[in-house]
Parts: sequence; C-alpha cells; structure tokens
Amino acid sequence: MEALNALFVTPFVEIFDAPWFFMEVLTGGLMAGVMYSLVALGFVLIFKASGVFNFAQGVMVLFAALNFVGLMDAGVPMILAGIITIAIMVAVAFAIERFVLRPLVNQEHIILFMATIGVAYFLEGVGEMIWGTDVRPLNVGIPDDVFFVGDAMIQQSDLFAAVVAGFLVVVLALFFHYTRTGRALRAVADDHQAALSIGIPLNHIWVIVWSVAGFVALVTGIMWGSKLGVQFSLSVIALKALPVLILGGFTSIPGAIVGGLIIGAGEKVAEVYWGGFFGGAIEEWFAYILALAFLFFRPQGLFGEKIIERV
Repeated sequence: MEALNALFVTPFVEIFDAPWFFMEVLTGGLMAGVMYSLVALGFVLIFKASGVFNFAQGVMVLFAALNFVGLMDAGVPMILAGIITIAIMVAVAFAIERFVLRPLVNQEHIILFMATIGVAYFLEGVGEMIWGTDVRPLNVGIPDDVFFVGDAMIQQSDLFAAVVAGFLVVVLALFFHYTRTGRALRAVADDHQAALSIGIPLNHIWVIVWSVAGFVALVTGIMWGSKLGVQFSLSVIALKALPVLILGGFTSIPGAIVGGLIIGAGEKVAEVYWGGFFGGAIEEWFAYILALAFLFFRPQGLFGEKIIERV
C-alpha cells in the first residue's frame, strides 16, 4: 500500500501543494525537449529525403560545433566562423554523396544505414585529430538571465532555443511542401530508381538535403555548445533524438518537435516526482521505455505515415 501511495498519490499531492514549482519543472522539461527536437530535425531531414536513418547526425552536430568554436578560438569573427563552418558542412555533404551514397544507389536501406555508421566514426576521428578532445566553452551572446512567471523561474536561453527551433520547423515544413526541390526530395525517398527515371538528379538532391542537415547540425551544435560546452559527449546526447523520432514519426518535421516536448517534459517531471520511488536516474531511461511502449501500440509515431507493403 505504501508503494502505491508513493507511486500514484504522493506525486499528485506534491503538485497541488506547490503548483509553481511543478510549472518550473515542466517548463524546464519542455525547453530540454526543444533541444532534443533540434537534433531530431536533422534525422528527419535525411530520412524524409532518402529513407535512410542517418546514424551520423549526432556526430555531425559535434563536428559542426567543433569547427565553429575552433575557428572562434583561433580569432575568426563569429559571423565569418559561421559562414566557414557552413561551407565545411556543404563540403562534407558533397563528399558523402560522392564517396558513400552514389556507389550505393538503390541498395537496401540497411546497407546505407551501415554506411552512415562509418561516416559517424570518420567525422568523429577527423574532429578529434584537428581540434583535440578538450571541452570548449562557447559564448555566442545568447542571453542566460532568468525571469519569473509567478514563482516559476524561466531561463532566457531556453526560450531563445525554443524560438530558433520553431523557426526552423516552419521554414523546413514550407520547404518540403511548397517548393519544387522539396517535392523532389520526397520523390527520391519513395524510390531512387523511379526518381532517376523521371529526370530527378539524385546526386544534386542528396547534396542539398545533407547540406541542409549540416546547417541544422550547426544550429543545434551552437545551442547545445552554449549550454554544455562543446565536447564529445554531445554525440551521445544526440542519440536521445531516437526516442523522439519514434514518438513523433520518422517522416514528420512537426512530429520531431512534439516528440521532443513529450520526452523532455516527461523525463523531468518523472525525475522530480518519481525519482525517489525508482531510485533516481529516471532521465537516463525514461525516453527509451516510453519509445518502447509506442513501438508496441503505434510504431509509426504520432505523426508518421503508416507503411503498408504488398507482398
């Protein structure tokens, strides 16, 4: 009986006794979810345009952030460092298309997935060789003050990240649905060979989408780097985007945001109000347990397209 009270009754009593504290915990979780969503956006872009889960996206976040902060530490002005880093990520997109994707056109998706694992280790090794493994603080002028809504404390940096994520979602959704290139990207994802047969230049399309994913990786790296410092653990944190994708759907840009918000809010609230019952560290496994439950009942995610294959 005591265990049931601790699990179901006590947390709700605490919420009603201190509603402003609950609001602070919930808001902090939602803002953390926005950061997860930024990473998930890069995964969605690649999957939506090629049907391939890009295991290297987390390392692309790290690689972009390493180049950006490395250039700034070398005395390059921030705006110029950003432009150079974007150029580097576009060059990476060209190299991936030419040496990885082009030889594997129309191959099974598992083969392309394994190729992205190789890309991940290659980029991580190059980043370590050029910039080293030290944690690098990153300051790009993002406000880090706090303000209060009632008794709930809100960080300005979290709100800034939320605005950036919202802007990216709107721009990318419009790009995919209302531009000729966006429609071509979706056609390529459906069938590589069919897209080639109607004159869609597969190599150009892949360069475009990997370049856009590289830009998203840079924005994500700047947001995470400003919060935690640029360090190699960023690539591990980025894997939290996997349960976000399972919840939101691998092909849905808005789903990446909604999934991130659910994961972020859920793990923070669970850690604070149920951490004592489970012995703490709920944040480490909550997202993956929730994703597992979704796989049982709605494997395509909240906004994903249901895949029906004829045999």
